Amino acid sequence: MSAMPLRPAPAIDWSAAAARIGAEISAHAAAHDADDSFVAEGFAALKREHFFKALVPAELGGMGASVTDICAAIRVLGAACGSTALAFAMHSHQAAVAAWRWRHDNAPTDGLLRRIASEDLVLVSTGGADWLDSGGTATRTEGGFLINARKMFASGSPAGTLVMTSVVYDDPEAGPTVLHFGVPLSAPGVTIQPTWKAMGMRGTGSNDIEFKDVFLADAAVSGRRPKGAWHRLFHTISMIAFPIIYSAYVGVAEGARAKALAAARKKPEDEQLTLLTGEMENAFAQAMLAHEAQVRIAETAEPGPETTGRAMTTRTLAGRAAILTVERAMEVAGGGAFYRALGLERAFRDVQGARFHPLQEKPQLRYSGRLALGLDIDG
Repeated sequence: MSAMPLRPAPAIDWSAAAARIGAEISAHAAAHDADDSFVAEGFAALKREHFFKALVPAELGGMGASVTDICAAIRVLGAACGSTALAFAMHSHQAAVAAWRWRHDNAPTDGLLRRIASEDLVLVSTGGADWLDSGGTATRTEGGFLINARKMFASGSPAGTLVMTSVVYDDPEAGPTVLHFGVPLSAPGVTIQPTWKAMGMRGTGSNDIEFKDVFLADAAVSGRRPKGAWHRLFHTISMIAFPIIYSAYVGVAEGARAKALAAARKKPEDEQLTLLTGEMENAFAQAMLAHEAQVRIAETAEPGPETTGRAMTTRTLAGRAAILTVERAMEVAGGGAFYRALGLERAFRDVQGARFHPLQEKPQLRYSGRLALGLDIDG
């Protein structure tokens, strides 16, 4: 199926805009980390600079930014405030996947994209915890379904307007079927449960969202797929979402590296310090190379099992190298890194989140191994 034609996008330097925002929000990052509060200033600044509609195609009223543009901008944000970067990435990947599907698959996602552009919607995703199996139930009722579920890791929920989620319907003919849909966070029966007390990324507002007998009209179901099986939608998500998400972690690593170098340059010359710094540089280069490969896949590949294999391998490599970069940054900076004031301790905690997005390393190894051996990826 042919791609939709491109329309020129506004000439905006998204990284420069992110740098302006980063200069504003870096002063708030430690306070939000200390009291587990949402990064409201960051989201307000992002909205002011039109970031929430950045990835909506210009044809649909958006800013027409590319995935490359926004990944670079999220990296800049991540160096200043990991929570702002990650929470924004969770909105962005939903918009980017919808835009790709509209342009390449002629999917009917234009209504959502137009609303993002015209209403400045903030999307909240629950897909990280749901993944292929999903969770919660849909029960048939007149004209639709009643939804009951509790969803974890809903980043950006305090500022969100629409939650993009899924539940399982026990279809009497097709069997367990996952329904995909969006629901306003203001809808009756939808409640944000303030559960986000976490090791790191404390300002993301990644609370639980509870659904109690929430009505979902038949017409509001945006997709259906078999429970637990790989599907083109998830190959598309794997290809596009994870470069955006891991931009935040590479940005955290980049910020930690900068802080460590600034601290180390004040120290007397020392061979051990030089070697530690070289190890940090190698780790950061690995993170950058893996992330650049992620972005290239998102911009040029076609969804499918092999693309998902490459995308998930680079996700593991980028995350592992980002974590190692921050570990080495702590050593390069020395004992001062143990104090919260330097910001490396927060970066160390924030970057650990890279371990937990799907596919986590062991499931990724299994997927890649089965793919290489010619085995069924759903086996």
